[in-house]
Amino acid sequence: MPQHSSLRDGAQPAQRLRTQTAIGAAATDPDRREARIAWLLALPAITLLVLFILLPTAAVIVLGFTDFELGYGSFRFVGFENYAELFSDRTFRRSLWNTTIYTAIVTPVSIVLALAIAMLIEAETKGRAFFRTVYFLPVASLLVAMATVWQFLFHPTIGPINTFLAVFGIAGPNWLGASGTVLYGLSIIGIWQSVGFNMVLFLAGLTAIPRELYAAAEVDGAKTWFDRFRLVTWPMLGPTTLFVTTISIINSVKVFETVKTLTEGGPNKASEVLLFTIYQEGFVYLRVGYASAMTVVFLAILVVLMFLQYRVLDRKVHYA
Repeated sequence: MPQHSSLRDGAQPAQRLRTQTAIGAAATDPDRREARIAWLLALPAITLLVLFILLPTAAVIVLGFTDFELGYGSFRFVGFENYAELFSDRTFRRSLWNTTIYTAIVTPVSIVLALAIAMLIEAETKGRAFFRTVYFLPVASLLVAMATVWQFLFHPTIGPINTFLAVFGIAGPNWLGASGTVLYGLSIIGIWQSVGFNMVLFLAGLTAIPRELYAAAEVDGAKTWFDRFRLVTWPMLGPTTLFVTTISIINSVKVFETVKTLTEGGPNKASEVLLFTIYQEGFVYLRVGYASAMTVVFLAILVVLMFLQYRVLDRKVHYA
């Protein structure tokens, strides 16, 4: 009897272990099933990501180390020769500088104007939907189609802009035909195109600010609109402003349509920007390897800009 009792006592822990293992396996089955379903649902998006983003990006990186030209049946790997040529290329340096100037003008001006317009629309109850639609129209319109309108507006002799300046005795410049003003003319178009989209984002951010914060600020002594803006609106718009700044920089660096349609990079390469230079090298001169090296540098610039921006601005953002 003592022997049978000891056997039963020894079997109980083993039985409990098997039971716990079975329960654990049964509990993990639904988790595994959910994981499989999640992967199946994500598979189409992953496939598209690989086919249209990752593989083309990898191909561009590889081609950047070759002398591949369209129309030639063979090519060879040239190492970093394309990159060495790139940084000694005056056209590339000029396009990089033009892109920097364009971005430095369009990004801050479009953000400030969009915020000001959004605050005016938010403060006005009547006609809010109308003004929101009017300011958003440039985003919905085709920039290539609007190029004809801008050519007329910037015309040096019959254009409304120079006609308006002449009323005040100011001689209007040749906005798109002179090296000294072409970038400013293109920047005006870029601001016009960006303000509407940025305004909608700021309107969404303003709507999300609790009204109680303004009442509390008034109790604490915020009597003027500037005090309310400084103490409540601006801090609460931090995440929105960070996102708007990111999108504005990306869109400014990617400027291409207005340059291709209105100036073709002229006069004397005064409006040639990075994407237009890449287009010229790849699709006009057919130097795909060299254009790919330019594209890699362009992508690297975007990544560095976004990294620096988030490192600097994200620390100052208040997330509600």
